[in-house]
Amino acid sequence: MDTRRKMLLKQLNETVSQLIDVYKYMANPEIAVYEEWTAKDTLGHIVFWHESFARNVRDIVNDIKPTPLKGKFSELNQRCLDEMRQKTVEEIIRRLETAHSIVQENILNPKLVLIPYKKGSRDYTPDEHLDIVNEHIKEHLSGIRKVNKGTN
Repeated sequence: MDTRRKMLLKQLNETVSQLIDVYKYMANPEIAVYEEWTAKDTLGHIVFWHESFARNVRDIVNDIKPTPLKGKFSELNQRCLDEMRQKTVEEIIRRLETAHSIVQENILNPKLVLIPYKKGSRDYTPDEHLDIVNEHIKEHLSGIRKVNKGTN
């Protein structure tokens, strides 16, 4: 199997684990991370996109036509806020763990050649997708850690 893909999956596993750890010990998930997003909103955003990634890889591996997200980024991010704001941090973390398990179970499958990201965007190789997802989460994790430092 592709050793690069295994290494990228290992890196993503570590990043997801670090993200979960930060939230498990966070004193105030309502702290602002960005102008209009709290730490909880940011977690919901990450999970929304991770669930899409998980669905797409699972569907491809199971010979089901994937249904990537459709719409402008601003609309999709608003949709994730609307869906996730009603959930507790614990519920959102459980959803992250579930989605990440699906990614782990399927991402090394040789059936995966190209993975859709969103309608209107190009498809990505599994290696590209793993790298992009990891960098996206790490970028948010950095912002979350900065604001969380003074609250614990």
